[in-house]
Amino acid sequence: MTGAALKLRLAVGIATLGRPASLAETLRELAQQTRPPDRIVVAHVTAADVADGDGSVPAVFLRAPPGLARQRNVILDAVGADCDVLLFLDDDFLPAPAYVAATLAMFRDHADVVMTTGRVLADGVRGPGISAAAARAILAAAGRAPPAGPAVAPTFNGYGCNMALRLAVVRRHGLRFDERLPLYGWYEDIDFSRRLARHGRVVAIAAAAGVHLGVKGGRTSGRRFGYSQVVNPLYLWRKGSYPLDRAIRSVGRHMLVNGVRALRPEPWVDRRGRLAGNALAVLDLLRGRAAPERILDL
Repeated sequence: MTGAALKLRLAVGIATLGRPASLAETLRELAQQTRPPDRIVVAHVTAADVADGDGSVPAVFLRAPPGLARQRNVILDAVGADCDVLLFLDDDFLPAPAYVAATLAMFRDHADVVMTTGRVLADGVRGPGISAAAARAILAAAGRAPPAGPAVAPTFNGYGCNMALRLAVVRRHGLRFDERLPLYGWYEDIDFSRRLARHGRVVAIAAAAGVHLGVKGGRTSGRRFGYSQVVNPLYLWRKGSYPLDRAIRSVGRHMLVNGVRALRPEPWVDRRGRLAGNALAVLDLLRGRAAPERILDL
């Protein structure tokens, strides 16, 4: 192992909008890492987005235009040439204490790995959300038990709430997040993952664990989200970063779930709005006017 390989530098990038309290929780958890990140860059849209920070965690705060892809590109531009790995975390993802160390070890020991994603112990996106206190209890319990399943496994894509990139490869090939996927940027993580996967391995690592709170505030409206659920996978297929069979399955699955659950929607999901967005997207596809940016007019 060379000295250079042992001294990889890692930056954490967080894009945030409208969730200052959850951002503050994530920053507090980053302060508990056994191997602290070398830099933290937060891309926010307004001053209110970072209002709950207490200044105890050193971070660079940058203003950015709204939209997850745009904000992540601002982070890519700002992270600095001295960093080797960029770990994107959602502003409501609490990493276990060894997350950064485990991620760096994977990039250090496996030169062909270009992206990693961690083990999500619990995901509040699939339910009403998880409180920070409950998330820390989950992290503590997981820390007392060995990880289940393989330590390292190939995966189709990184999960956007926690995915790390080898920056040398990103820079060499000029990779950017697709800003045609506006606002919440549905499937921007899959698009970037599959383009990066052309240049190396994308793997899931069990030792890098965390909890995704799934905070509901600051997310796209149901109508817009439903539109993106249909249009974005097909847009990615046309640009060559997503297989057609997966795009069709994704569209069909989400339309079916929204249709069934719209009859008795969960309190935390605008199923009827999503279903209306699905229907409008199908109509736009038939008219030949479907485009990811259309959600800005809805």
